[in-house]
Amino acid sequence: MLDLLRDLRPAIVAILSTILAVAVSAHVVLNKRDNRAAAGWVGVVLFVPVFGSVLYALFGINRIRRRGRTLRKLGLDLRPLLKDSRTDWKIVTEVVSEPQGYLAGLARVVSRVTRRPLVPGNQLTPLKDGDNAYPEMLDRIDSATRSIALSTFIFDNDRIGKSFVHALGRAVERQLEVRVLVDAVGSRYSWPPIMKELRRANVRYARFMQTVVPWRLPFLNLRNHRKLLIVDGEVGYTGGMNIREGHVLSEQPKRPVQDLQFRVEGPVVKHLMQVFTEDWAFSTKELLGGDAWFPKLSEAGPVLARGISDGPDEDFDKARISMLGALATAQRYVTVVTPYFLPDNELISALSVAAMRGVEVRILLPEVNNQVLVKWASTALLWQILQRGCRVFLTAPPFDHTKLMLVDGTWTFVGSANWDPRSLRLNFEFNIECYDEGLGTRMAALAQEKLATAREITKSKVDGRSLPVQIRDGVARLLSPYL
Repeated sequence: MLDLLRDLRPAIVAILSTILAVAVSAHVVLNKRDNRAAAGWVGVVLFVPVFGSVLYALFGINRIRRRGRTLRKLGLDLRPLLKDSRTDWKIVTEVVSEPQGYLAGLARVVSRVTRRPLVPGNQLTPLKDGDNAYPEMLDRIDSATRSIALSTFIFDNDRIGKSFVHALGRAVERQLEVRVLVDAVGSRYSWPPIMKELRRANVRYARFMQTVVPWRLPFLNLRNHRKLLIVDGEVGYTGGMNIREGHVLSEQPKRPVQDLQFRVEGPVVKHLMQVFTEDWAFSTKELLGGDAWFPKLSEAGPVLARGISDGPDEDFDKARISMLGALATAQRYVTVVTPYFLPDNELISALSVAAMRGVEVRILLPEVNNQVLVKWASTALLWQILQRGCRVFLTAPPFDHTKLMLVDGTWTFVGSANWDPRSLRLNFEFNIECYDEGLGTRMAALAQEKLATAREITKSKVDGRSLPVQIRDGVARLLSPYL
């Protein structure tokens, strides 16, 4: 009998691996939304037996929906907190008046996509670099009286990170409600992680999507890339800025990074708090509520705004569709500032069509990039938009991590999302769309400052790269879905 089993072992292994491959392939076909991703995973599963299935189990399955079902089973109902009033379209038409009245159509598109209302009475104040953002954020934490919610992708264990820990610790000593959420991968960008310091300060924290994969693999899927600070439920901060000393340019750090953060005041702060509440519940199964977190908010300015949460769950594709809607609506100009530019075919087509309609499309990318493969891949696809009339500028060092989109002097899109597949399909992001000419004018002036020291890259320059460089960049472009 044992001899028979030994003789049949290869056949048994082959049958079992085939059954496994078929079952996993079926899961891929039924659950993957992107055709290219589905085809890629099926190929890996079929042509790399067993190991391909293991890879898919580790990296290909969206476990966020499973967590959502678990929360509902535990009785944690987020719907009352996430419920909002409807958009008052009379106010929209008053704010978005002629000659930009056509932007009301964009507002309707995003309303249908996000199912979150546009709310009037907000103020967004740009804070340039950590030199301006960090002192204000720390002062706001020190002046808090009820609650502090902080969510970030990277929370470095350096001088800046420890200054935030100390401020949060002082808030705990004042018996405030304090919650800190750090992405599990982002928390390992510095060593040792900041968690030990948070424990010493008695700060209640959690790590989003904890993983056992080594920290040197920073590009794992399903990361929480949002940057949120909400103080007393009344004032928020969001944008692209992590917590690390490289953002404080006046101190001449080894790896300087330009960036932009926004102070947010008014009713839209509730949208920031809603997103944090949902992420915190997913990570800890604790539901935050009450006046400490959700006080009644008063109007603070003229900006009509809406928070847009995006991620590989029920919020899938909301940021990307908002961008596509903005490009289709624009009539005069579009300005995009982004550190990573790897748009998919639909975004490339939308940019190209806008330029061919006569819209001035300007894309500002960093001259120096902290991700060299992304820079190579981005260069390889620039010809597709340059040949249709878009203009591309490389901004002067240091590396610019700013994320900004402007349309026709009235619509401003700010937040954490980059123009790449990882941000728009795999990460959890948060952006705010704003309708206000005053804010649009300030942001256009900021973009103009960057353009003053930038150099334009033309199609002839892109085509003039040497053959080895073109091949290098082209190979990098093939990896763009994974960068």
